[in-house]
Formats: sequence, structure tokens, C-alpha cells
Amino acid sequence: MIRIKEELVEKLGLEGKDDPHNLLNNMVDVRACYKPSEKSWFRGVRSSKFRHVYGVPAKRERCYDNIKITKNAHDSQFCAVNPKFLAVVTEVAGGGAFLVLPLDNTGRLDFNASRVTGHTGPVLDIKWNPFNDNVIASCSDDCTVKLWHIPDGGLSRNLTDWLVELQGHKRRVAYLEWHPVAENVLFSAGFDHLVIVWDINRGEAVSVIDRHPNVIYSMSLNRDGSLLATTCKDKKLRVFEPRSGIVVSEGVCHAGTKASKVVFLGGSGRLLTTGFSRHSDRQYAIWSQHDLSMPLTCETIDSSSGIVFPYYDNDTNMVFLAGKGDGNIRYYEVANEAPWLHYLSQFISGNPQRGLGIMPKRGVNTSICEVYRFYKLHATRGMCEPISMIVPRKSDQFQEDLYPDTIGTTPALSAKDWISGMNSPPILISLKTGALSTGGSITTHKPRVYKPAQMPPATDLNTKKKFAFLSTETVPDYRPVELHDMSEKSQKTSSNQSTKFHELQQKFGSAGLQTPRCSTKIYELVSKFGSYTHYNKKLV
Repeated sequence: MIRIKEELVEKLGLEGKDDPHNLLNNMVDVRACYKPSEKSWFRGVRSSKFRHVYGVPAKRERCYDNIKITKNAHDSQFCAVNPKFLAVVTEVAGGGAFLVLPLDNTGRLDFNASRVTGHTGPVLDIKWNPFNDNVIASCSDDCTVKLWHIPDGGLSRNLTDWLVELQGHKRRVAYLEWHPVAENVLFSAGFDHLVIVWDINRGEAVSVIDRHPNVIYSMSLNRDGSLLATTCKDKKLRVFEPRSGIVVSEGVCHAGTKASKVVFLGGSGRLLTTGFSRHSDRQYAIWSQHDLSMPLTCETIDSSSGIVFPYYDNDTNMVFLAGKGDGNIRYYEVANEAPWLHYLSQFISGNPQRGLGIMPKRGVNTSICEVYRFYKLHATRGMCEPISMIVPRKSDQFQEDLYPDTIGTTPALSAKDWISGMNSPPILISLKTGALSTGGSITTHKPRVYKPAQMPPATDLNTKKKFAFLSTETVPDYRPVELHDMSEKSQKTSSNQSTKFHELQQKFGSAGLQTPRCSTKIYELVSKFGSYTHYNKKLV
């Protein structure tokens, strides 16, 4: 072999060189053997404490089975959850209803379980009050927004009495959002192209935003609630000052025709949107709230057809993307520099999802390092399945790095303060001790006390229905007859009847009608006729 190489060197005229082996190697291009230069965004080598997060679905006995989940095609979650209750929009023959269950009421449910049935049209969205776990808001096809109080033990009968009814939309109301800092401030978006800001205490509209030329697809508030972002059917992303309705910035979002969604990435000043490209590929994009003319980055997810819903966890700085009709949930980590979003992994399931409810961080199980929990509505069966996102750790002690102080149930502002122009960061609590992060108790104002109505006896209900029916048919007079004062007209009528009776006696006296028996019958007949006429005239 060495001889062949030496002959090759001689033929090529390379005599006189020191080492023919090195000369031959110099003729080979070895650049393809070099390792690629390391890039800071290369996901295969990036270090992250959330890199190995995995999802664990609950066991069958810990799921909620036999739920008649709504079949409405509206692009909403149809599910809301807090540390006390789980609410699911259900399918009904007429009107709208949703089911409310205590969180520990798992297993196979009674088909005739009590529901909230106060809407006259299908329920499109439900959201729990972040500062009161017993109050839930719902919006419907009947153009109304209603608030309900759920007792601690759950519902024992169908609930039809609402706390507050908000009427202002002219078409069906599609989406709801609670203010993250101010108490009793609610946002609603309808198919009348309006976003209305409500003061729940007064039951009045604080602001009406009418800057959308078409249907609103989604809305999101930043961490302190000072900005509102929306996506619209006109393919534009807008950021508003919600109290005045002024457009801070706007720009074209995704080029596709299907619905796009938006979520604020906490207080970072950036937004994440999901939508479709011109060729119907699913995308996500990161934007700066100050300049929406161009995205900071835009990446293709896949070519599926389901709408992608984004979820952001401010405590872990993670983003979860879940498509409607998909069986998987992708999750990413947010960065403060390009490429802004780093793919971590995905939870894969064989059952497609119809909607997802999100447990607030104060409701997760810290003993198993659970950082996020979904409540998945199955698309093919009537089941709600909890899915825990867990960070693998050997120790079962409280992990300080996984659970920073999070938003609690104490509002930082009252509705009046926020309406007047005040902004404030949310009040945080420690998940380890449950105490406020400031070390003391902060009271903003006296909370409103909701008292559920007592169930009246069945006899009272029947009596009420009887009088309600009679009031539409007659106008009865329940005063004693002897107390009625005879009017002048009644006195004349009575006198005329007596005169007619005497005339009859005189006329038929010769025919043998003067007997006491006949006289009594005639008198009774005339008196009866006179009393009946008198009674009818009194009613009139």
C-alpha cells in the first residue's frame, strides 16, 4: 500500500517532499469531518431545569366521567377550574347550562347532576373570579353576561338565580376575561365587534371599545392589567389602553383565514400569537407590544387544521401550545433574547382534546413538583381528565426554584381605583407558607358577601304559581262583601228589581201564583239574578 502511494506521488511530481503520506492527506477535503460550531439556540445542548418536564394523566378513578360535554363549534375552552370547583359547559336541549362540581367529586357522575341553567341560549365561555373561588362568570348566545355564586358544598339543585346580569351586547357574547389585579372588573367580547369593560359592583359598563371592524377572536391582559391585546378576523393584532379604548399599537398578525389567539408574556413587554400561514400551516410568533409592524420571530409548528391555544405560566416562564382536536401538548421556555422561545418537549396522548382548563398555581401539588395542571375535555367521550406537568426531582421537599411567589386571592386595587387610572402589580403569596410575600396582611376594601338564596317550601311555590296564573286571567277583589259600600248605581238596580218583582206578583196573581211557595221561588229567582248582575258590575 505504501509503495502504491509512493508511485502516485512520483507520477504527480511531488518528489523532494518530506513525507508522502502527509502530502496525500493534504489532497483530501476533511472539512466535512469538523463539528458544527455551537449555537446558543441549539435546543439539543441548551441547559434548562424544565428540560425534562413530563406530563402524567390522572388515573381513571381520579377523572370526571359521564359528562355530557357541549358539542358547540365555538373556539372556546368550555372548562374552568380553581382550587375548589370544576366547571364544564354541557349539552342541553334548550337554553344553556354548565356543570359545577367540587374538585374532589371524581369518578362516574350522576347523569341528572345539578347544573347552572339560567341562560336562554348556549353558554360560550365561563371564567372563575380570581379573587373569589365561589363566583363564576358566564356568557351566552342570549347576549348576556351573568355572575353566579356557588356554595362551598356544590349545587344541590339546578341554579337559576344569578347574582348580576350584564346587558350591553347586541349579539352573542363570545369571550370573558377577569382583570388580574383589580377586583370586580370583567372584560367581555361579543360578535357585535365590541369589547365592554364592566364594573361588577355597580353592574355598569366602564368602557366600550369599538375599534374592531370584524369578529374578535381572542383577548388577553398583561400582568398588571394596564394593557389589553386582541386578535380580530381582519388579521390584525391590536394593543389597547382598556380604560380609554385608545389603540397603543396594531399590525398584521397571521396571514391565514382561520382564528388566531394571543397571550401576553407576563410583564416582559412581549406577546405570543398563534395562527395560520397563507398556506394553512400552523404558526406561532413573538411580538413587542411597542411595535407590531414586524414579529420578533415567527416559526411554523405543523400542518394540522385545529386552532392552537397558547397558555403562559409566569412563574416558570413556560409556554404551552395545545391544538383543538390534537392529542399532544407542546411546551417551550421563554428567553429574553433571540430566538425568544426554546422548544422543550411535548406530552403525547391518543385521545384528542376539545378544551383545556387551567388550575391556578396556588392549586398545584408542590410535594410532587407539579408546576402546571390541565383539565382536558375529551373530544370523543364525556370525560374530563387532569394532566399534571411535573419536574423530576429526587427530593420531596419544597423546591424554592420551582415555586417563586405567585398571585394570591387578594386584589391589589378596587374597581374604583383602577377606573380612576391607578395601576399596581399583583399581590403575591408564598406557596410554601401561604402568607403574603410582603410579610403582612393587605386589605384593600371590605369584600362583598354573597349569600345564597334559601329554597322556599314546595307549598309556597305552588301558591305563588296559582296566584301568578290567576292574575293574568282575572282581577279578583278579596275584600269582604259586607264591607263594600253600595254605590248609587247599585242602589237604583236593587230598587228596580223590587219594583219588577211586585209587578210580576200583581200580573200573575189571578193565575194562582200568590201562594207562599210560588212567591218564594220567584223572589229567589229574581234575587239570584240581581245578585249575579250586581257582582259582575262590581268586578268591572
